[in-house]
Amino acid sequence: MKKIKEDKRRYVTECDEVRGQYKCRLSPSFFFFLLISSCFLLSSCYYSQEDATLYVAGDNFVLSADSLHLQSSQPLHNLPIDTACEQLSVYYNEPLVVAETLVIPEDSVDSVWVKLARDQFTMGWVHQRDFIASVVPDDPISQFIHLFSIRHLGLFGILFAISLAALLYQIFSRRKPHVFFLRDILSPYPTYLLITLAASALLYAGIQHYVPETWLLYYYHPTLNPFGLPVILSFFLCCVWILLVLTIATIEEVFRLLPMSEALLYLLSLLGCCILFYLLFTLASLSPGVSYLLFALFVLVLLLRYWRDTRPRFFCGSCGKRLKDLGRCPHCGAENR
Repeated sequence: MKKIKEDKRRYVTECDEVRGQYKCRLSPSFFFFLLISSCFLLSSCYYSQEDATLYVAGDNFVLSADSLHLQSSQPLHNLPIDTACEQLSVYYNEPLVVAETLVIPEDSVDSVWVKLARDQFTMGWVHQRDFIASVVPDDPISQFIHLFSIRHLGLFGILFAISLAALLYQIFSRRKPHVFFLRDILSPYPTYLLITLAASALLYAGIQHYVPETWLLYYYHPTLNPFGLPVILSFFLCCVWILLVLTIATIEEVFRLLPMSEALLYLLSLLGCCILFYLLFTLASLSPGVSYLLFALFVLVLLLRYWRDTRPRFFCGSCGKRLKDLGRCPHCGAENR
């Protein structure tokens, strides 16, 4: 770089002239996490759907209902169900294991009975429909899915309110906050993160609405390995892994480019956008044609906006930071032309 002594101005280098074309600077931790994630995926258990049933004898569950009543005596064929027999009760969060299943075609309520055991002294029979509605598989993935499905709206409401309050505080305090989409940082990660989140929401809702049996099998036999799954589940799990990597990369990038307080407020604004668009694409998935068109338009708008407004085109000749336009560097104050 040439230095002009008269006014101590510095020239900048266009990004396209640095090593042929500008490329985002990925931190070492980003590559480290990507490597660890890849190793974990390749070494995780292979998903098998050799058993078409949701559960088999020996599978472990946790009771998610307040209580479940078990019939102590075994139901018999060609005999009316004995409603006066002894009832055993199990309660919330107690572990259960499937001991046996029995099919009674003449049962008008539910032809499938399941024998459950809490311990060697507490065993009993219950209709399959009551069993399915009252338990969660004893697996951390299944339990996370269960908690997310029943509590995500309340959690999203609280987080969105916090992000909105933080944005209003900055506006009324007459600051110029860094806000996603309005006054963004010079980084592609937030854009990629939001696109991946929208794709994940679209796939998640689509699986539940249009192929619920596939999602139910995954719920009872979960895995983090995207290989060996049905195609739509493979795409969904790949999106989840990419989303996790992009989230870590985005947080690190924001804290590298902004001071602590501004970085936190920017991440809150990004979080609010993520929640808003997650709910939007979840609802849009009810109409496939509309959802796909909306997603294509969404991706196009975000990419065009990034290319026009938030793509860094220059490097500062003094500190080497990214610049959108020529002029005074907001990081070191040097004049660039």
